[in-house]
Amino acid sequence: MLVVAPFLMIGLSFGVGFLSANSSQSGNKIAVVSNQSTLRDQFIKENKDDIKKSISSIKAAKTAFKDEQIAGYIVLSSDSHQVSAIFHGGRSLESNINTKLDSFLMQQQQRLNLINAKLSPAQSNTLQQQPQFKQIVQKKTGNAKIARLISFWVMVLMVYMILITYSSVTAQEIASEKGTKIMEIIFSSTSAYKYFAGKILGVLLVILTQLISYGIGGWGSYLIAQHASFTKEIVAANHALLDKVVSNLLSINLVYLFLGVILYTILAAFSGALVAKAEDASKAAQPAIYLVMIAFFATFPFQNNADALVVKIMSYVPFFSSFFMPLRIIDQSVGGWEVAASLVVLVGSICLLIQYIGGIYEGLMLQTDDSSFWKRFKRGVSYH
Repeated sequence: MLVVAPFLMIGLSFGVGFLSANSSQSGNKIAVVSNQSTLRDQFIKENKDDIKKSISSIKAAKTAFKDEQIAGYIVLSSDSHQVSAIFHGGRSLESNINTKLDSFLMQQQQRLNLINAKLSPAQSNTLQQQPQFKQIVQKKTGNAKIARLISFWVMVLMVYMILITYSSVTAQEIASEKGTKIMEIIFSSTSAYKYFAGKILGVLLVILTQLISYGIGGWGSYLIAQHASFTKEIVAANHALLDKVVSNLLSINLVYLFLGVILYTILAAFSGALVAKAEDASKAAQPAIYLVMIAFFATFPFQNNADALVVKIMSYVPFFSSFFMPLRIIDQSVGGWEVAASLVVLVGSICLLIQYIGGIYEGLMLQTDDSSFWKRFKRGVSYH
């Protein structure tokens, strides 16, 4: 269900979008009638997606409106001096069509005004002079900023949801084995270190399978959206933005995501081994989940300020670097050597933690007395 649920949501969204698109193509369309066929044809040509072309007379428009086949109708009229339009409908004209109609009427009225003014060609050209507008988009403005924010939220939410889920699963599974006879049999056959490493490896392979499934499914959904009738225009209009978001996600950030999951999974396993008995399995994941929540919410104030000193420090701190370093990478405010140093610290922490917890794992798992947390912790870490 963890793998399938996101795709069910995407499918549901596509279905709702398809039904909404079909609905808008029928009852939400309007008709246009006019005493001049040229005027009507020109307006329909510019706004064909919103117009029901088959209705060309006022009588037919009234009938269609009464039968709720259209949302209303526009009556265009023109004489030698003025262009006008009257909309008849059950509610106000939609803002996008209203804007297009205003623009169309202004153009037609300007054309009539120029004809009636009988200006010379030079004077007409002077009146038609248009202003110029240019955009100079800097690194952190425009689409680049939007893409950075989208990438940040997608990345931290992915890390957060995966960690919350698997931290709880790992901690509860290990806690449920606490104090059982089967653990004594297992430890008599193999080392606690191998058993612990096997547990962690099994969970990580499940997570890796889920990430690969998300990647394949996400790419497939993007391809479908490019060709679906109700989404292809949106995708085409935001193609550059989507490319930037995808490039931000399919980068070294995925390595940080995976390594962060490894680190928190090890912590969750340690938390599960520290509970007093199997009945306390539901409480086992709390330390790991609390730390995940702290790291997750700590990134919020810095989503637009990746150059802050706190972000720079936290991007090297294990348990926090998986959230903060991707923020700096997406912002393009970090050098390659800094990323490498952060990865070395993160990988080193994982190796040391596996080595240490694997060494004391037997002492933690074989404790069956209902003592305080700190006593169990001290006894576990002193085990050799």
